[in-house]
Amino acid sequence: MSNDAPTFEPAVERAIADVRADVARLHGELVRYGLVVWTGGNVSGRVPGADLFVIKPSGVSYDELTPENMILCDLDGTVIPGTPGSDRSPSSDTAAHAYVYRHMPTVGGVVHTHSTYAVAWAARGEEIPCVITAMADEFGGPIPVGPFAIIGDDSIGRGIVETLDGHRSRAVLMRNHGPFTIGADAKDAVKAAVMVEDVARTVHLAREAGPLVPIPQSAIDSLYDRYQNVYGQSEDSRR
Repeated sequence: MSNDAPTFEPAVERAIADVRADVARLHGELVRYGLVVWTGGNVSGRVPGADLFVIKPSGVSYDELTPENMILCDLDGTVIPGTPGSDRSPSSDTAAHAYVYRHMPTVGGVVHTHSTYAVAWAARGEEIPCVITAMADEFGGPIPVGPFAIIGDDSIGRGIVETLDGHRSRAVLMRNHGPFTIGADAKDAVKAAVMVEDVARTVHLAREAGPLVPIPQSAIDSLYDRYQNVYGQSEDSRR
């Protein structure tokens, strides 16, 4: 760390350290679930209590990622100088992540992958229809398609926000590119990325075998409400 490194309140310093560790570790989950190849894809996490987020460096192998080489940015996507990792270039999707954090204040994590089946749907510019209960549970409906956008500025971020605004889905398929997911924190966004690829594969295989059978909207609503508000909670927590 440089002598010119910024100083933060102790609580923020602890939060930064926690998010660095989480984001570094969660990149391993992308590898574990086969969602990325080479150095593609990225995870970021918002720092609670500060206008900051942590994202991976560009072009670094997944097995070389550590908390210390994660990159700390402000919500404009500017690297905070003098902090660990600041000598590296941040992910090429940093501007997109920053735009999401600025415009979706409840989002605490963003993930992008190039997972095979989800990218295949994106290449067709086609939403994934909600035809399995696990998809109703997790996404509350179809997974929508966002507009085509070029990497390098906040165009992708704009497309993510515009597509997901008012939508229950925590995932969007950016046309001709691939899936981006959001979550309450980085782990939640990674879970959504895992589930996107799972349903993309299942629905693709089902359609290859025959016509898809839709789920009534009332059943989708009921499944989503149960999974989001009841599933996994104790009786005491529901009182």
